[in-house]
Parts: sequence; C-alpha cells; structure tokens
Amino acid sequence: MTQDPDGHAPKDFMGFLEYYLVQKAPFQIPAGGKEWIVRYGPWIMVVLLLLSAPALLVALGVGTFLLPFVVVGAGTGLGVVWVFLVASAVLRALALPGMFARKMSGWQLAFYAQLVDFVGGVLGGTIVGAIIGALIGLYILFQIRSYYRT
Repeated sequence: MTQDPDGHAPKDFMGFLEYYLVQKAPFQIPAGGKEWIVRYGPWIMVVLLLLSAPALLVALGVGTFLLPFVVVGAGTGLGVVWVFLVASAVLRALALPGMFARKMSGWQLAFYAQLVDFVGGVLGGTIVGAIIGALIGLYILFQIRSYYRT
C-alpha cells in the first residue's frame, strides 16, 4: 500500500481502508488494547456465534414451522437477510482457527464476514445501522491487522 506523492489515499480498496482507518484515524487503539482484542476477540466471536445459533437454525429451516407467524411485510426481505446472516456466520466460523493462530487468512475471513454483514444490513433496510456497524467493525479489524501474519 503506497499513497501517491500528493498525499491522497491509495486507489485499491484495502489500501484505502488502511489509509483512513489506521493512518488517518483520529484515534488509535493503544497497543495493549489491540493485544487484548487479538487475544480475546476470537473467544468473543465464539460466544456471539453461539448466541446467534437459534437465529441460524431458523434461517436454515429448522424453525420453518414458525413461518406462518412471521409478520406479513417481513416475508420477502427476511429471506434475503437470513441468507446474509448464514453467510456471515459461516465466514466467521471459518475465520476462527486463523484468528486463534493469528494468521492473515483468519483476519481476511473476518473482514469478508464484516462486508457480508454490511451488504445484508443494506439489503435488509437498516442502512444507517449497517454503515455504523461496518465502520466500527472495519475500524477494529484494521487497527489489529498488523498483529496477523501471512
């Protein structure tokens, strides 16, 4: 990632995010905080995945008997949101071994899960929440990126 001589952000997506979420960020997470996130973040992800298990089971069809009771207006959008919920959970579960081992492959899968969450939020109609969630999630991910090795 290199920036041009005029001091503008890089043109590639990852470089752009690195530039604004790390180099130009008004606040840097202290080294101790980053180390804490890298050490305990995967465990937090495990807990959150376990807490989302009931929703995932519903999304995968175990709770289809509840479908007649779903609010009528949520019918079509709910299916799209569930697809993104499942995709994000699968990416996070796949990221766990790499996150525990501090490998860049785990970080990248967590990054993709964050992007899937964003797209799912936008398509689900929670645009403001999706933007805020993506900014917070990507900020934290890019702040700790240097702790993961290729």
